[in-house]
Amino acid sequence: MNIQDKQLQRQKRKLRIRGKMQGTAIKPRLTVFRSNKHLYAQLIDDLEGRVIASVSDLKETLPAKRQERAKELGKKIAQMAKDKKIEKAIFDRSGYMYHGNVKAIAEGAREGGLSF
Repeated sequence: MNIQDKQLQRQKRKLRIRGKMQGTAIKPRLTVFRSNKHLYAQLIDDLEGRVIASVSDLKETLPAKRQERAKELGKKIAQMAKDKKIEKAIFDRSGYMYHGNVKAIAEGAREGGLSF
């Protein structure tokens, strides 16, 4: 199995998952994207088609270890959600397996007070 097949499978999983969930202004969708170097998280209101809050490790001064960075990103997105009076979210892992950095972002968001 080559890399293009894996990417195609992840895209199919992502679309299948996205067909079943929809974020609102009260309960937005927390989506995660991970590249080879960086991590990104967004709170999205699908009804209006807008991003409520977003955070990435590009400009932030975060710990060197990637798992710790992911956990801090989760805490930051949870704090941004609290500032906008959002307490609940739907976690969209974007077709990635729920372990490693994706799991760390979710745990950090839960520690920050966001529930899903």
